[in-house]
Amino acid sequence: MKYWLVKSEPSKYSWEQFVKDDHAVWDGVRNYAARNNLREMEIGDEVLYYHSNEGLEIVGIAIVTKTAYQDPTTEDTNWVVVELKPYKQFPNPVMLTTLKADDFFHNMDLIRLSRLSVGKVTQAEYERIVEMGGLTA
Repeated sequence: MKYWLVKSEPSKYSWEQFVKDDHAVWDGVRNYAARNNLREMEIGDEVLYYHSNEGLEIVGIAIVTKTAYQDPTTEDTNWVVVELKPYKQFPNPVMLTTLKADDFFHNMDLIRLSRLSVGKVTQAEYERIVEMGGLTA
């Protein structure tokens, strides 16, 4: 299993809306590195859900339910989507400031590549964030 992080502005697509919808097609990604990460996702991979711009916190975990296919929002075959389903909400959202203050996370994509909308997460990073969020990995 691999671990990932996706970003969404809560005013555009919040965790709460994601839970209400019960699934999402993760579309609109127009960055090559993020696109490559989408292409690597496999069914069952766990994905941290990060509220960007407003909140700046990891609020929950999603599961990949469908692997990469052509993004239906464009005819350009360079772009793909995956499908995600909400899995667990963090009782204690994990703030970006908390991660930045901890040297353990200094190599994490979220910290090093702050503009990347779909990033890789190591198993160790994932387990620690899940614990910080009040869940067990």
